[in-house]
Amino acid sequence: MNMRVFAGAAAFALLAGSAFAQQTDITIGMQLEPPNLDPTGGAAAAIDEVVYANVFEGLTRYQADGSIAPALAASWEISDDGLTYTFTLQEGVMFHDGTAMTAEDVKFSLDRARAEDSTNAQKALFAGIADVEAVDDTTVRITLSSPNGGFLTNLAWGDAVIVAPESVENAATAPVGTGPFKFSRWVQGDRIELEANPDYWGEKPALTAATFKFISDPTAAFAAMMAGDIDAFPNFPAPETLIQFEADPRFKLQVGSTEGETILSTNNKSEVLSDVRVRKALAHAINRQEIIDGAMFGYGTPIGTHFAPHHPDYVDLTGQSAYDPDLARSLLAEAGHADGLTLTLKLPPPTYARRGGEIIAAQLREVGIETEISNLEWAQWLEQVFRGKDYDLTIVSHTEPMDINIYARPEYYFQYDNPDFQELMAELDIATDPAERSSLMQDAQRMIADDYVNGYLFQLARTGVADARIEGLWLNAPTQANDLTDVRWTQ
Repeated sequence: MNMRVFAGAAAFALLAGSAFAQQTDITIGMQLEPPNLDPTGGAAAAIDEVVYANVFEGLTRYQADGSIAPALAASWEISDDGLTYTFTLQEGVMFHDGTAMTAEDVKFSLDRARAEDSTNAQKALFAGIADVEAVDDTTVRITLSSPNGGFLTNLAWGDAVIVAPESVENAATAPVGTGPFKFSRWVQGDRIELEANPDYWGEKPALTAATFKFISDPTAAFAAMMAGDIDAFPNFPAPETLIQFEADPRFKLQVGSTEGETILSTNNKSEVLSDVRVRKALAHAINRQEIIDGAMFGYGTPIGTHFAPHHPDYVDLTGQSAYDPDLARSLLAEAGHADGLTLTLKLPPPTYARRGGEIIAAQLREVGIETEISNLEWAQWLEQVFRGKDYDLTIVSHTEPMDINIYARPEYYFQYDNPDFQELMAELDIATDPAERSSLMQDAQRMIADDYVNGYLFQLARTGVADARIEGLWLNAPTQANDLTDVRWTQ
């Protein structure tokens, strides 16, 4: 045999094998970089978008269809009075540092989340827990102070993931969880890298590595997708370019729904905005469809209250705050602002906020309200608006699932303090009958709409772009996550 021909054939075979080898790594695009990586100590959605179900796990978890499934809890029993939940944990679960995950870690995590000095952004989720007992290594008994029909859902939030006392202090920068992926590296301002966890207790993922790449500029995001530098961008920030991806066979377009109620958030304790007539004027000065068309290129569903339209208990209250600039002007005059007023409008980085803010500013100007716009980086927004409450108006999408209960927290950043609403939420917490819970949730939607707490704009669509060969990405976003557990490449 001609050895030169044989060698050439062997080289071709090697190249062909390499060319058609199954790809096992992925690069995910994100517009916002998380401020830290500890979902139990930060409010930013970008944290969960990286670590939820990938690095950290809770007792229960959200699935792609929005249902709640077992996670670190293999099963559970609920007492007849609804006060005691006994969880049996999965066996053989290890943290990424090689330590065993036991019932003591569950107790530590929940006690830490509900502690008086807790920094958990959703501390209210755990307020009804009276006691957590580690019965043995794989059994946890949780006692509630009163029945809570949504308790298993509460445990599925990213804020309820299980952490270990040995590693939690470094969770913000070097998270250690139990998930199918391990934290590898964070290049600040650029990317976060994960690698598959070889000792994962559950079904191993198809991917061996994942990179989350941060691209805030919509034009740069488009260029990165077109160049193949990004494999998938689940929340693509340039909706005006989606039609180009749809026409390109290299890509597939994924348009679904999210839990993101996008609102013109209002500081209810500012001197001017404490007057419901002014808040009502704001609501009637807003043309929702114009904002959806101008900022989101038609992607989004108008809302009139803080509730997802795809939820079976949603009440369509958009007519209650319909676009009516004449009514807005008369309400302002009635409130003593016939000559107009000036409000601050502080905008975080997302496209919906920056573009929507310009449109809303123009709409408010038409009724005599001037706005002083400040474009903030995410960390600035969290510091000034979310924690500092130093604002009049802002635009943000609340992407947490079933979060209407935030209106029962007077200290929350829009500072709505209504004892009747707080009582309504207390009733909802203890209600277990589905019909009763449905009625209470509908009452809650009407109450905050009647009080014009915020300007309700639209439900954020999930507009994603991905390489056509990728399968397993979530179409919808029942919670704020880029769950990679079922993601794989096809040929």
